[in-house]
Amino acid sequence: MEGFENRVEWLMSMLVILMILMSHTVQSREPVLHRVGGGRMTWIPDINFTDWSSKEHFYVGDWLYFGFDKQLYNVLEVNKTSYKSCIDKDYIYNVTRGGRDVFNLTEAKTYYFLSGRGYCYKGMKVAVFVEQSLPQLHRNHGLKSYPYTSTNFIIIFTMLATMAIISY
Repeated sequence: MEGFENRVEWLMSMLVILMILMSHTVQSREPVLHRVGGGRMTWIPDINFTDWSSKEHFYVGDWLYFGFDKQLYNVLEVNKTSYKSCIDKDYIYNVTRGGRDVFNLTEAKTYYFLSGRGYCYKGMKVAVFVEQSLPQLHRNHGLKSYPYTSTNFIIIFTMLATMAIISY
């Protein structure tokens, strides 16, 4: 019985050490869903999308939500030249599906979107500057920080538990 208690004590010690390491790990940011224009159905004319996008912070992995009447409007990803001139031909990607559409920001770059059918001239265009993910923040209190994720924690904990059982 004493051997079992020692193993449980050892396992608990390892768990405490892992929890301490986890408290000094990389802090991350969850992806954000940005409602273009600021509301549920705000991909419409006469909204200042430039003002809206300048107040947002976009990072790789975030999503854009476009809410609109698909009978009237569409959402096209275009290049910078087409964006500036409101050209809806030769677009990069047609985001339009059902009027409540999302677009994943997968790269650090400026994305350009507009609505065709002449609505771009009524202000329905937006440029979105996407940055790399937030800098990795470490809460380092004199100890080396290790990039453990919750998945790594589970794997390490499982390995330790297995080792404890096998050595029992």
